[in-house]
Amino acid sequence: MKTFIANLPKAELHLHIEGSFEPELMFKIAQRNHIDIPYNSVEEIEDAYKFNCLQDFLNIYYQGAGVLVTEQDFYDLTYSYLQKCANQNVRHTEIMFDPQTHTDRGVAFETVINGISKACDDAKTKLGVSSLLIMSFLRHLSEVEAFKTLEQSLPFKDKIKAVGLDSSEKGNPPSKFKNVFEASVKEGYIPLAHAGEEGSAAYVWEAIDILGIKRIDHGNNALQDENLVKEIIKRDIALTVCPLSNTALRVVDDLTNHPLKKMMDLGLKVTVNSDDPAYFGGQVNQNYMEIQEALSLSKSDLYQLAKNSFQYSLLNDHKKQIYLNELEVYFNNNK
Repeated sequence: MKTFIANLPKAELHLHIEGSFEPELMFKIAQRNHIDIPYNSVEEIEDAYKFNCLQDFLNIYYQGAGVLVTEQDFYDLTYSYLQKCANQNVRHTEIMFDPQTHTDRGVAFETVINGISKACDDAKTKLGVSSLLIMSFLRHLSEVEAFKTLEQSLPFKDKIKAVGLDSSEKGNPPSKFKNVFEASVKEGYIPLAHAGEEGSAAYVWEAIDILGIKRIDHGNNALQDENLVKEIIKRDIALTVCPLSNTALRVVDDLTNHPLKKMMDLGLKVTVNSDDPAYFGGQVNQNYMEIQEALSLSKSDLYQLAKNSFQYSLLNDHKKQIYLNELEVYFNNNK
């Protein structure tokens, strides 16, 4: 099964580039930029990556992001992740980035987007990994702040495919961002959002009804409402599920109790992703391996998860079909 997963062509649809920041690279960039961090070694950073809830994680996450200053920093961060994609047969990835985490520190939007997008261009040529960018609004900040970010993004529209919504979910419902999502769609961005990780099924309803999202990031708590499950299936909206993230943040107490297989059995279109792999104990293949073992998933289940990852990507139909054909050949030869 591990070999099957390792060689399985797949896409990753839920990945925060700031959350792929490995301790070694963080330490190196902090030293390069002469930025003091409260850790004297890579090992101390690794210890700090152990946390008990979403807020504890976010505190460390934003602290780590604070060492990213130059275009080269964002390039190095992104290219390091894309190299890991290439090593795991991730053929396509859709990368979320949080501009406000950086612009609030005085880093120009242009610096962030250029560093990330140049790494993506190079990875396409050198590594054979395609990618699209998702600009996420931070939901613990105001909609006014989100509008500023939308405005800053407009000169770089050709580099950004979609908008997302992340950070602290509790107390920050999707409806808070109704206007900025409407404006984003008018600018041509595809709407996506985190919903139903910490928030209830009501938040998922808001995300699909008020924001009109085309994909649900996480969505675990959608299972609280049978009518919601039916509606998601009816609208053909996929869920980007993140198993190791769910256990790290105590959304699920143990992987053996993870709802992924139940979601699949209900007819929901599920994908497997790493979320913030540097913090949550594993890249996307590790997520596949551990959830496979915990839930005794079959090769057919894994094939379906990988198929969903291409089918519900934001690629055009022609590119989707190329990857789907590759996947089908692999599955037929390795059943």
